[in-house]
Amino acid sequence: MKMQRFIPVSSVLLETKYSLRWWQRQNRCFSQVTRNEVDDKGGVVVPKMPPFDYFPPPYTGPPAADILAKYKEYLRPSMFYFYSYPLNVVGGRMQYLFDDKGRRYLDAFGGIATVSCGHCHPEVVDAIVNQTKRLQHSTVLYFNHTITDFAEAIANKLPGNLKVVFFTNSGTEANELALMMARLYTGCHDIISLRNAYHGNAAGTMGVTGQSNWKFNVIQSGVHHALNPDPYRGVFGSEGEKYAKDVQELIQFGTSGNIAGFISEAIQGAAGIIELAPGYLPVVYNTIKKAGGLCIADEVQVGFARTGSHFWGFENQGVVPDIVTMAKGIGNGIPLGAVVTTPEIAEVLTCKSYFNTFGGGPVCTAAGLAVLNVIEKEKLQENAFVVGSYLKERLTALKDKYDLIGDVRGRGLMLGVEFVTDHKLKTPAKLETLHIMGQMKDIGVLVGKGGFYGNVFRITPPLCFTKEDADFLVDAMDYTMSKM
Repeated sequence: MKMQRFIPVSSVLLETKYSLRWWQRQNRCFSQVTRNEVDDKGGVVVPKMPPFDYFPPPYTGPPAADILAKYKEYLRPSMFYFYSYPLNVVGGRMQYLFDDKGRRYLDAFGGIATVSCGHCHPEVVDAIVNQTKRLQHSTVLYFNHTITDFAEAIANKLPGNLKVVFFTNSGTEANELALMMARLYTGCHDIISLRNAYHGNAAGTMGVTGQSNWKFNVIQSGVHHALNPDPYRGVFGSEGEKYAKDVQELIQFGTSGNIAGFISEAIQGAAGIIELAPGYLPVVYNTIKKAGGLCIADEVQVGFARTGSHFWGFENQGVVPDIVTMAKGIGNGIPLGAVVTTPEIAEVLTCKSYFNTFGGGPVCTAAGLAVLNVIEKEKLQENAFVVGSYLKERLTALKDKYDLIGDVRGRGLMLGVEFVTDHKLKTPAKLETLHIMGQMKDIGVLVGKGGFYGNVFRITPPLCFTKEDADFLVDAMDYTMSKM
């Protein structure tokens, strides 16, 4: 075998010292290295970056240090960012991002499960540009076919009588509206959510969020948090029906016996990619209905073909909700969200005037319709299933190799890897998670981080992710962990 030149991680760390031309040469060098090759000293080389036929124009903006200074002076102090020295991302194309030095990164986080079709997908970009040239904004008080075309397309993707759409600007706003509708429709106030859940950071959604990390000390009334049906850390393992009994007890001992509703994700995103235990939602939905409540499916992260096996996350549990909320992947990065419900439930908002200035604007809905068309045209749901299954198999094999990996979970291209220092106690490996994440960034792979303890990789790439990308991700993780 012909040996390729070894590229140490230390040289990658010195990225700011090199020119755009240097990075072009290194990317070509990376693409020539074959998997599992070794150098003449017996050390495994840095895994290769899959070849890609696009390179962005040279960056002419301010340096990262200047941007960081302005972040600290002008932006909210609560803002946090990944890595000890954050990336200055200036370009993107499909599953790749580019920094200010022209270096290419494999984006396995997808803007927090937001980039569904791929960064700057040409068909989505064209839809946005063409609509902006024609009409950027007027008001939803006037007719425009973009909003009705998109509403019809979404309704056709949902089961049952879920066909009335309310457009919003974000997932938080969508969940806020869904909670209000449930309370108005039922005449009850109590909502049941799950421990460890995240549904937003406004007044109502902060209440149903079940992590202290995301909750401020403000009034959050009428919410009861049930045991989280977490197959890895939960008290009942994967026995969904046992967790479901806690919901019945909350209703009996914590409410009047009648409630407004229940809200959950089918796979919890910010919580660390936790897929609810099998059989959980059918039992819970039945319990909620008996108590007069509505069932709300939060599809903000898990929806829009991300699981591969189904278009919507709730379909994996075989249930049909009363209200569905969505955002993120709906617009491929455009600020867009939606609430979809039945005509009967939607009627409750006619007692007053519900209005949203930007929800359902022509540019956003044109983008959303383009996203749906691309998902279908490019068979991205099938790709999420095939590539996601392959990636999960490779990550599971890595779990068998390294004791630091406690669990590999999720489905499709919504996967989680939890790091622990002790398999029995499941002690969170917080520092190790940060180290691996940082080293993978230096190699060229970007992943997210989540979970209550911050010890879970959130792998939610654009749905155009390939098997070659999956190999590069796993090889980068393998390489990093082999050096620990």
